[in-house]
Amino acid sequence: MIYPIVIFGAEVLRKPSAEVTKEYPELPKLIEDMFLTMAEADGCGLAAPQIGRNIRLFVVDCSAWGEEDERCRDYRRAFINPEIYAVSEETELFNEGCLSLPGLHEDVRRPAAIRMRYLDADFVEHDEEFDGMRARVIQHEYDHLDGKVFTDRLSPLRRQLLKSKLLGLSKGKYRCAYKTK
Repeated sequence: MIYPIVIFGAEVLRKPSAEVTKEYPELPKLIEDMFLTMAEADGCGLAAPQIGRNIRLFVVDCSAWGEEDERCRDYRRAFINPEIYAVSEETELFNEGCLSLPGLHEDVRRPAAIRMRYLDADFVEHDEEFDGMRARVIQHEYDHLDGKVFTDRLSPLRRQLLKSKLLGLSKGKYRCAYKTK
């Protein structure tokens, strides 16, 4: 099933998400549907709040950067109950967009590397370090689980300059090629 993407302004995008248990109804199907939804919208990551579910789950597909970074080749993964517990002092600037903020792209500074605990789709525990595009995409999606969007990481001045665009999104003034709600 392809889910509609929740657009900026919806309350679900601002709520912290709840932990996921093995008993969560049809979790494997939800993960599969999230990958389908992300691909349909031509995204590289999708968090559960973006489809209206406030649970600590996101999926990523970094294979678009596979030629630049071998570690991204065929890198598709689900992250359940992730916890970023260490970040590098070194940061990197990258122009980000978001399926929930169609048409909006801004340069966002994030830690260059992170260390994170998470469960995979089979509820196997992992403790890994990520850098490069994988770290970038993971941090972007992780923010959604805490009720944040990438514009929250911009300077107050930049956010003020974007205020009318963000208000427009929340009032339904946008165009995109995927289903939204």
